[in-house]
Parts: sequence; structure tokens; C-alpha cells
Amino acid sequence: QVNLVESGGGLVQAGGSLRLSCEASGRTFSYYAMGWFRQAPGQEREFVSSIRWSGGTTYYADSVRGRFTISRDIPRANIRNTVYLQMNNLKVEDAAVYYCAVQRVGAQTYDVWGQGTQVTVFS
Repeated sequence: QVNLVESGGGLVQAGGSLRLSCEASGRTFSYYAMGWFRQAPGQEREFVSSIRWSGGTTYYADSVRGRFTISRDIPRANIRNTVYLQMNNLKVEDAAVYYCAVQRVGAQTYDVWGQGTQVTVFS
């Protein structure tokens, strides 16, 4: 079983920074990738960033590339591992609920989701 708990959301002025954390527990050796997604009110959930569990290759949506950075602790078996999303130069349009997710080995998509953390950006 995989469990994800996000934290770090909050209220920030445009141009400011936040760092989100996603603590993953359970069978972390079964991970293929971890990602961050976001959903603003009335909008579809969208991809933000992801990182391959093995090797650490990263991917970003065009809207956040250069401003956001995804990283992770060095994977270690049988303990909690954490993925981070450093968000700099935040814009009003970045406001959303941010979700952490895992794509397990063999899965075609992200199949485990956290509960989400709210990010509010004001001008």
C-alpha cells in the first residue's frame, strides 16, 4: 500500500515562493514516477511536474518551467521518502489545489493520489 501526504501550501503574494512536500510511505520500491498536478476552481486538473523514481529525470509543464523545481530525497527502501516542489516567482494563475501522485511500476498512469494542498496567490 502507498500513502501520500502533501504539505506546504498556503497564502503568498505574487512573486513570492512556496515549497510543497509530499511524504510517501509504503512500497516505494514499486514507484516508477512521482508527480505534481494542480486543479483550479472550474478547471481540469493539469500536470505540473514529475520525476522518475529511478534516475531522477524531471519534467515540467511549459507554464512552470524555469520557476518551479521538483526534487526528491535519495530513494531508500522501507522508510518514508519525500518529493518537493519548489515554486518561485509565483503568479496569480498558479493558485490551485496541488496534488501529489505516484505512478507505480506497471501502471499506465498515476494511480495513487494525495489529498491535496491549497496554494493561494494574491496580487
